[in-house]
Amino acid sequence: MSVASTSSLPVLLPRKSLPSESSPFEWVPTRDLSSPSPPPPDDTTIEQEMAAARQAMDGRAVRKVRPRRTVDYSGPIGRWTLLRKMRPNSTHVPYLRPAPPYIINLLPPKAYPDNPSTSLCTKFVHTSTNKIRCPVNCVTWTPEGRRVLTGSTSGEFTLWNGLTFNFETILQAHDSAVRAMQFSHSGLYLASADQSGVIKYFQPNMNNLNACQGHREAIRGLSFSPDDARFATASDDSTVRIWSFEESREERVLTGHGWDVKCVEWHPTKGLLVSGSKDNMIKFWDPRTGTVLSTVHYHKNTIQALAWSPDGNFVASASRDQTVRVFDIRAMKEFRVLKGHKKEVCSVAWHPVHPLVVSGGSEGSILHWDVSSSSGPLPNAPSPIQPRATLSQAHDSNVWSLAYHPLGHILVSASNDHTTRFWSRERPGDAASVFSGGGEKPPEATVADEDDDVFVPGFSHVGWDEGPSMNGNGPDGYGREQEEFIPGFGATDSASSAPPIGGMNGAGRGDMSSGPVGGRGGPLPSQESVFGQGDSEEQWGRGGGGGGANPNGYNGGYGGGPAAGYGGGGGGRGFGGGAGGGGHDGGGYGGSGGGGGGGGGGGFRGGRGGRYGPRRPRY
Repeated sequence: MSVASTSSLPVLLPRKSLPSESSPFEWVPTRDLSSPSPPPPDDTTIEQEMAAARQAMDGRAVRKVRPRRTVDYSGPIGRWTLLRKMRPNSTHVPYLRPAPPYIINLLPPKAYPDNPSTSLCTKFVHTSTNKIRCPVNCVTWTPEGRRVLTGSTSGEFTLWNGLTFNFETILQAHDSAVRAMQFSHSGLYLASADQSGVIKYFQPNMNNLNACQGHREAIRGLSFSPDDARFATASDDSTVRIWSFEESREERVLTGHGWDVKCVEWHPTKGLLVSGSKDNMIKFWDPRTGTVLSTVHYHKNTIQALAWSPDGNFVASASRDQTVRVFDIRAMKEFRVLKGHKKEVCSVAWHPVHPLVVSGGSEGSILHWDVSSSSGPLPNAPSPIQPRATLSQAHDSNVWSLAYHPLGHILVSASNDHTTRFWSRERPGDAASVFSGGGEKPPEATVADEDDDVFVPGFSHVGWDEGPSMNGNGPDGYGREQEEFIPGFGATDSASSAPPIGGMNGAGRGDMSSGPVGGRGGPLPSQESVFGQGDSEEQWGRGGGGGGANPNGYNGGYGGGPAAGYGGGGGGRGFGGGAGGGGHDGGGYGGSGGGGGGGGGGGFRGGRGGRYGPRRPRY
C-alpha cells in the first residue's frame, strides 16, 4: 500500500490564525472571560428544619415550613419617585385597576392625597409573640421605619423586623412594666418610663444612657417637645411634669387634675400640652408658665389616650365611655364624635398622611374612622359618624397601643393578649379582610323578621295586592299581567285557557296572597301535554303550583294534593317538581321524586324544596 505524498495533503491551519473579513466589526468581550459558574445548590435549611421538626414530633403530622410574608415599601417608593418625574402635571395619579394582580402598581399613601380609603390597614399580615408571653403595653416604630419596638409588663424591650416581622432582639430594659416610650424627633434617643415611676434614656442600639426617678407612682404617658429639648410625663400621682432632656432635671410640675393622669401629648410644632385624666377632663397647658389654657369636659369617663393630628389642628381622645372625640383647637370645639366601640376605648392614633383615625377597644376590636370634612356634615352639634372599617376580633383582649408606619402603609397593634399584630392595606379589588384567628369577616346578609316585606331578586313587589298573580291566585289560576317568562316557567298568551294550578279556582282563592313570583307561572301548553296537569292525583311529571292561603291546608303539596302547613302547596312529584304556591306560609314540599321540586315561593314565609332536591332559604 503506497503512502500518499505530503504535497497532496491539505494544509490545516488554526482557525484563529485566519483573519475574518468582518473581524474589525465583531464584539470581543474584555471581562468575565471564564465560563459562568453553575448556580449554587438549593438551600438545605428548610429540609433541615423539616427533618428536625419530624424528629421532635415523633411521627406526628408536621406543618410545612413556609417563608415569612414580607411587606416591602421600597418598590412603591421607587415607582412613585419615577412617576413624579414622568407625570404630565403635579396632580396626576395613574389609575389603579381594582384587581389583586395590580398590587404591583400600588403606590404609597402619599400618592393618593384625595383618597383616604387606599390607606385603611385592614388586612392581617403577621402575629409576633415572645417566647415568654406577657401583655404588650406600648409599641412604636423606629424613626427610619425598619423596626418595631414593643414594651411589655415584664419590663422587656422587644425589637421586631418591620419588613419580615421576625424577632431581632430582646432587652431587659426596666425592672417593672414598661408603660410609655417614645423616640425623639431627631431619632437619636429613646425615652421610656415604667410602673415604678423610673425614666430611662436609650440610644437606638439599645444602650442605656441614664436613669432617674421621675414620679412616685406609675408613669402613664411620655412625650417629647418639637425641639427635643424637653419632654413631659403623666403619672398616677395626678401631676404632669416637664423635664430637661439633657440635664434630666425637673423644670415644672403641672397640677390641676383631680385624679390619675393617664396620658399626655406635646403639640407637634408648638409649645402646647394636652393631658387626659381619670377625672374625665382634658386640659390644655402652656408649658412655659405651667398654667391651664383650657379645660374640656365632654367625656363621661376616664380618658385613656390622646393623639395629635399630623398638622396639629386636631386632637383625638379615647375614653372609657366607649367614644372617641376629635377636637378642633383653632375654635376649641368638638369636631367629631366617633361611636362604634362596644366597650371602653383604650388607644387611638392618627394616620401620618390622611385624615384617618384608628382606635382600639377593650373587646379587642380595631376601628378605622374618616374624619375629613367631606365625611359628614359639620353642624354646631357634631353628630356621630360610622367607622370606615371594623376589625371586630383583631385581638382577644384590650388593644393597648397602636402605631402607624411613618409612610402609613402598615399599622401595628399591641394587646393585652400577649401579641403584636401587623396590618397592611388591602390588595386592589380584594374583598373584606378575613383573619382566621380573629378579625372581621365579610358582612353577612342580616336575617329579616318573618313578617317583614323583604325584596328578593326574582320575587318582585310590583302588584303586591293588585290583580291576578303568577302563583295560582288569579281568577283563572294564571296571572295575565307579567309577560316575561323563563322557558318552561313563564306565562304565555294562552294562559287564560289553562286550568287552575293545583285545582285552585277563584272561589278558593285566599285573602293573604303574596306578591307575584317573577317567572314562576304554570308550564307551557307544549309541556302540559307531555308532563300532564297538576291535580289531586300524584303524577310523574311537573306538578301544579300551590294555591293561595287556604285555612284548610289543601290544594297543593304533591302535585296538588294535601299541603303541608297553612297556605299554598308546592309542586308535584317528578323531575320538574313544581313552582311553589304563594300563600301565608308559602308552599309545602316542592316535590319528592327525581331532582326534587322548587320550594314554595312568594309567601310571607317561603316553603321548602323537594325531599331530594335543594331546600329554598327562608326569607
